[in-house]
Amino acid sequence: MTSVKFLADENGLYGFEISGHSSRNGDDEIGKIVCSAVSSAAYMAANTITEIIGDKADAVVDEAVMRFKVLNPSEASKVVLKGLELHLRELSDDYSNNIKIYGGANYVKD
Repeated sequence: MTSVKFLADENGLYGFEISGHSSRNGDDEIGKIVCSAVSSAAYMAANTITEIIGDKADAVVDEAVMRFKVLNPSEASKVVLKGLELHLRELSDDYSNNIKIYGGANYVKD
């Protein structure tokens, strides 16, 4: 199962943490496809924010974990993160056995 936690505060989205694998076993083709879709979307969002928009971010990528936090996110970065959230929520709706979403644009950290 892939878990996606969107990070937000009173100013909106500022990052995400993705962990796990969508594939329940090595032979789970749907899980592999979902895992690839999640990874591709996350890398596109991160690269757009840092390379196109130019916002600074802290990023950590390890085996089955990706953490991405934008430092002082611009409005453009927040829009990209909202787009990523929408995309991954749609995947989660279609593949609820493979991906779960936590937090999000309406979530405020306590």
